[in-house]
Amino acid sequence: MSIKVGDKLPEGKFTVMGEGGPKPATTDEVFGGKKVVLFAVPGAFTPTCSEAHLPGFVGQADAIKAKGVATVACTAVNDVFVLTAWAKARDAQDDVVMLADGNADFAKALGLEIDLSPFGLGIRSKRYALIAENGVVSYIAVEDSPPEHKNATAEKILAALK
Repeated sequence: MSIKVGDKLPEGKFTVMGEGGPKPATTDEVFGGKKVVLFAVPGAFTPTCSEAHLPGFVGQADAIKAKGVATVACTAVNDVFVLTAWAKARDAQDDVVMLADGNADFAKALGLEIDLSPFGLGIRSKRYALIAENGVVSYIAVEDSPPEHKNATAEKILAALK
């Protein structure tokens, strides 16, 4: 069963890049006591993720934060080194916090994993975008298939923010 509006995000850990290298970040540290926009991509450096999804959130980060959002974050089933390189390559490091979900544990806990093994990608996260307030989902949009990018957009998040 997939996470839905009104559900609390499950406890879990991501890996983030700190000043001294990789470090863990819990869901409570990321989402506790604040409004956060989280979007997920099936994979860093993949076409739709790199050409449309991430750039949309980078371009709208200031407008999203102006609506009371403390953090705009991206998660993917990639390691923290790949996500850090991707953020740097797409000039996103100042706008989007990268949350590595290397083993798809968070994606699975949300019920939003997808098996892309036929394409050589293994278990990944579905493409989605959500708003969480103090760890509780107040809005979520999930795409039906990985190449689609019409529901989980920065523009839809902006429209949903109150």
